[in-house]
Amino acid sequence: MPKVRIVEPDHQQIEIRFDDPDIVLPEDHPARLLFEVVKTLDLRRFTEKAKAVEGRAGRTVRSPAMKLTLWLYAISQGIGSAREIERRIKHDDAYRWICRKLPITHHALSRFRVGHGEALQKLMVDVLGSLLHKGLLSLERVAQDGTRVRASASAPSFRRLASLEAAREQAELHLKAVLAEADDEGAAVAKAREFKARVEAAIATVKELQQQRGYEKKEARASTTDPDARVMKMPDGGFRPGYNFQYAVAGDETGGPRTIVGVNVTNVGSDMGAIEPMIRDVAANVGCFPALWLADANHARHACLEYADRVGITVLMAVPDYELKGKKAVSDPVARWRERMKDPEALRLYRARAGLVELVNAQEKSRFGLNQVLVRGLEKVTSVAVLGALAFNLLQHAAALLG
Repeated sequence: MPKVRIVEPDHQQIEIRFDDPDIVLPEDHPARLLFEVVKTLDLRRFTEKAKAVEGRAGRTVRSPAMKLTLWLYAISQGIGSAREIERRIKHDDAYRWICRKLPITHHALSRFRVGHGEALQKLMVDVLGSLLHKGLLSLERVAQDGTRVRASASAPSFRRLASLEAAREQAELHLKAVLAEADDEGAAVAKAREFKARVEAAIATVKELQQQRGYEKKEARASTTDPDARVMKMPDGGFRPGYNFQYAVAGDETGGPRTIVGVNVTNVGSDMGAIEPMIRDVAANVGCFPALWLADANHARHACLEYADRVGITVLMAVPDYELKGKKAVSDPVARWRERMKDPEALRLYRARAGLVELVNAQEKSRFGLNQVLVRGLEKVTSVAVLGALAFNLLQHAAALLG
């Protein structure tokens, strides 16, 4: 048979390419919009501890604006992994445009996200203040709800006290063996110390839970992977290690942009009692108290209703069945709440709750990829939640902030 003509790739051929991400990326791309918004923010808090200042020796600091924009854009694309961002910088035009050939590793991105919790919180306050100043934020009504997010811990990592004490002995022996073999404090020593610290933290957590809950038939357990995580009921009805993300959202009942004005992350599986700390957070963030506060029946704690009444907030919250059946005497704020929820106008206003806060919960999980956190520890998880809220607010109001 005649020989088939085949063209093979020439791997020795030289190729000259002129590649400019600024030309490839459209002018109205979200990455450009976010970068323009970030440039208007005060990011000096992210470099307060930097040692590389003019006139002194030290490694230069990678741009906080670049790292923040990378995270905000990645979150808007449903990406919450620093490694995935590092991979996309090599081939994705948007990520390449943000970096402009300035190298950045996933280690640096991870440290930026979880190492500046206070700076991120203050940056969120700055954004809320700017929205208030421009008349883009109204605190006429605020809705609160919690959503459970999977923790970075497996169910088998939860152990009882006896098992944890045995694990501590093994961790101590392993650390001694690593120290005997290592000449200096290398990666192996650091990992051995970290595991021992996690086991110690888990033992302390178990002892604390035993005292708080007063276990009699069932012993408390804690995770050696993430001692702050707790097993809680998830939205699908299953029980897995997780955190409770509480959001407070302001907006208009007729629609329009929503604004997250409060974020509170706990390891308590119940929403009961979450209203008072959230009201305090929102007041600290925006400098005043809202007029209306909307929440579902899972938040119905009398102490929270009494606190809201003292600060002048009208709470619209569904009345649970057990409240109607109870015959105990209640305080005046609780009695007024029960009577208030019989008013058709109050019920009409209450219907805005789902459209405000449950929509935000759905977007944080489906659009922003917050189904599971990849960091460990309550402080780091809170940083992830605040960064997600900041991304949500900037995307909702980016055009108005630049106007």
